[in-house]
Amino acid sequence: MAAEDRVRWDDVYRNSKGKPYPAPDPMLFDYTPPAPAGEERRALDLAAGLGQNGLWLASQGYITDVMDISRIALTRARMEMSMRNLRNINLLQVDLDDVQLKMSHYHVVCVFRYLKRSLWKQIQQAVVPGGRVIFESFNLNYLDVVPAFNTDFLLHPGELADTFALWNVLHENEDDYVSQLVAVKPAGTLPDPDADEDRTAMDW
Repeated sequence: MAAEDRVRWDDVYRNSKGKPYPAPDPMLFDYTPPAPAGEERRALDLAAGLGQNGLWLASQGYITDVMDISRIALTRARMEMSMRNLRNINLLQVDLDDVQLKMSHYHVVCVFRYLKRSLWKQIQQAVVPGGRVIFESFNLNYLDVVPAFNTDFLLHPGELADTFALWNVLHENEDDYVSQLVAVKPAGTLPDPDADEDRTAMDW
């Protein structure tokens, strides 16, 4: 399945060549806390596609991991990264079926238009206490737009709120066919002892 996914998404991004580089998702502007000067803050753009959100997070001072399965997408992100002279980014070609996120490592994790329920526990564990998740994906109302869409990848009403029920919710919205959630991990969770170790970027 991973090989098929890689080929499929490489084809998607190969066919998008020549199109303008996308803007970051606006929800980031309202809910990403500033990275304090002189303090290390880490962010993750999961299932990043062309990486526009990860590049924006890096421009705000975060050391950012940009993860996606598509080499074509990450190559486009690398070109844009070079043009913007951004150096605080790790571009990681990752099969999200097998990914192991480091615990208590990220201050911000953003996920847009991607749903893999088996990763939710890892996402929660990867955020430091006081850090946040910024999540947006399609819900069941999307079937009105694309009737043949696989329902395994569509959120149910209230599902995000239930998943992060123990977190402090800053924003929740389920208008139309998109569900959004921004939530802060409660303090008091013991950090993983390896949380401060540097992550080594994959060579791709």
